[in-house]
Amino acid sequence: MTENWKTRFFTIWSGQALSQLGSRIVSFALIWWLTEETGSAGVLATATLMTLLPPVVLGPFAGTLVDRWDRRKVMLFSDASIAFFTAVLMVSFQLKAAAAWQIYGIMLARAIGDTFHLPSMMASTTLMVPNKNLPKVGGMNQALIGVLGIAGPPIGALLLEILPMHTIMAIDVITAAAAIGPLIFFSIPKPKRQETPRRSWAILREMIDGLKCVTGSDTLFFVVVSCTFANIFLGPIKAFSPLLIKDIFNGGALQLSIYTSSSSAGMIIGGIIMTAWGGFRRRLFTSALGWIGIGIGLMSILFMPSSMIHVLYGAVFLSGISTPIGCAPLSAWYQSRVPPDKQGRVFALLGSIDQLTMPLGMVFGAALSGQIPLRFWWFIVGFSHAALGVLWLIIPIIKRADEEGRRTETT
Repeated sequence: MTENWKTRFFTIWSGQALSQLGSRIVSFALIWWLTEETGSAGVLATATLMTLLPPVVLGPFAGTLVDRWDRRKVMLFSDASIAFFTAVLMVSFQLKAAAAWQIYGIMLARAIGDTFHLPSMMASTTLMVPNKNLPKVGGMNQALIGVLGIAGPPIGALLLEILPMHTIMAIDVITAAAAIGPLIFFSIPKPKRQETPRRSWAILREMIDGLKCVTGSDTLFFVVVSCTFANIFLGPIKAFSPLLIKDIFNGGALQLSIYTSSSSAGMIIGGIIMTAWGGFRRRLFTSALGWIGIGIGLMSILFMPSSMIHVLYGAVFLSGISTPIGCAPLSAWYQSRVPPDKQGRVFALLGSIDQLTMPLGMVFGAALSGQIPLRFWWFIVGFSHAALGVLWLIIPIIKRADEEGRRTETT
């Protein structure tokens, strides 16, 4: 690759980033509309379920198809279909005919589009960006998540005060056009792949091949499994955050927004650090330091006096900074470790596993919420991440995994 990669990649990346901002704004507006119109926790839970189901159920199949298809066209179609369904909902709001069931359907359709889009973009990044720059791009992506986490909800809240819902829906359609435009004018390199049969059973075989790619490597399999166990209780702390603020730290909506923004601000700082630095040569060693930082921040919440909510903000800010330090090198290691022609199916599989931890964690959270003190959930997640980081620093298989990643990088 030459330096020309920057123009192509950053033009596409910028359009996708703008589209994600539009999607965040619309998602916030839809959730708040459901809250005001129904006031039902069941309705909100159903809406959330619509966004979780597609990556869990369809993810492995989507990834396999992404590896068979032109990834640029997959992203084009996904962005266009998401914009189309949002436009349908826009018309429904304009006609004052919007209902909860329609929003469920649109959320489900948008989530299906994202299920195809995300592995396509991740796998395409490997083909557009030189391997040595992947950790820095990973840092940019983590910083972007933080920016969206800070900007999306307040912009959505502000627009709800001054614009009707159908106009807010139009914003997502416009930002989707910003994502589609660069994909029309820029090509994306295609991986070298063997000719694959077009019979339907072959798709299932390729999906299983993606699973074998993970299970067939003891290093890759260990990394995936250990991360999954560390993430299993993330669902409860996300769901119980309002209760932590209200019942433990005696705060309100403002304090909850500061809590959320503190984490997102930390992610921005951590993403900037990773973009500038790129991490140590041993990528998983760098990730281990990030896991330990997350663990220290979250475990400390158990011991904070209820009157020191500002210390709580500092703890989640530390965890936010540490998240890109953990995640960006790990993503780069996956991208260097998995063959380009199999990345779509493998990344979609990893995304399904990651998404599956949320509902599983919520099942545990609902079943044990009466037995486990509220703050202890944060301690559990923090301890699991700190233990993961220490384990990765001392266990030989992680050092071997880093060496395999470096060998792949030089080939």
